[in-house]
Amino acid sequence: MNPRPGRPAGRFPLSLRRRPVPWERQRPTWREARPGVIAAALKRAQARPSGNWFVVGATLDVRGDRPLARTVAGQEIVVWRDARGRLVGGPGVCPHLGAPLAKSPVRCGTLVCHWHGLALNGTAFAGWEPLPVHDDGVLVWVRLDEAGGERPLPAPLVPERPAPERSVSAVYTGIGVCEPEDVVANRLDPWHGAWFHPYSFVDLTVVDVPGARASGTTGGTAGKEDIAEEGAHDGSAEGGDGFAVDVSFKVAGRLVVPVRAVFTAPGPRTVVMRIVEGEGEGSVVETHATPLGPDDRGRPRTAVVEAVVAVSERRGFAVARAVAPALRPLVRAAAGRLWRDDLAYAERRRHLRSTGRFPG
Repeated sequence: MNPRPGRPAGRFPLSLRRRPVPWERQRPTWREARPGVIAAALKRAQARPSGNWFVVGATLDVRGDRPLARTVAGQEIVVWRDARGRLVGGPGVCPHLGAPLAKSPVRCGTLVCHWHGLALNGTAFAGWEPLPVHDDGVLVWVRLDEAGGERPLPAPLVPERPAPERSVSAVYTGIGVCEPEDVVANRLDPWHGAWFHPYSFVDLTVVDVPGARASGTTGGTAGKEDIAEEGAHDGSAEGGDGFAVDVSFKVAGRLVVPVRAVFTAPGPRTVVMRIVEGEGEGSVVETHATPLGPDDRGRPRTAVVEAVVAVSERRGFAVARAVAPALRPLVRAAAGRLWRDDLAYAERRRHLRSTGRFPG
């Protein structure tokens, strides 16, 4: 990449690729993308606590006139704000005759069932029991202890993010026929980026993987000389359990934005990509995988809720914050294009596992 991530940011965030490599002539990554490395990282992620918290959706999706509804782990859920603006939530089934509360309106902070008018203000009533919910300012969470099966935590373990007053956030949601582990495994495979998403990523090199310091390798066939040249073992893989990647985000033609990013999995259903060097240092992309329940054919479905929280020290970024409502649809569209491909990856992985033909 030119310039290499980690060097002081210049006047402009864009770089011009000197010698673009055609897609079919870029360096193959299949030897480095070892199934065992990805599977081990996935296993460690699945062993980390979630406190039984699941992401429901975006904070901005909780409107004043209707609830935010989702089926999580087969359970219908609704969340809304009461008369004081406090987030409340609970089962999405009316305790009277089972009406879907997802289709009922909110009036003055009260959810009113549209079948017979039963009113819920977020407290226990007529057999309806509220659920623990949490709004972190970007995402909304619900705690389902029976579905999670872990020791409950009072609040979700929200990844560290840039301060809201300094950042711009946007949230994309997509649904695939797969399980959360397939989404997490996709994000723990950074090697596929430039091959599978050439419209967005170029010049991708994985420079550090979990366990590289102990084994003296980057998870592929490179020797120690290659590792030193690529800048591995510089501490950029946070806590020794992250995948550090040098990559350029494609803008137009030969114009790119080179960065170093680190992928970590702080929980069983969450992967965080953090830019640690280069333009937008400190920005994060959080990918949360929420199990929904089976489709009409009995296949598992998972919602991908991805939060992009961008920050920059450039003075012009203040303009981006001012026009954030106009930027959010563009960010969601970009995330949606990537996830159309990545959900196909996750769905294929789930299909191979279910048929016993998964090569890993």
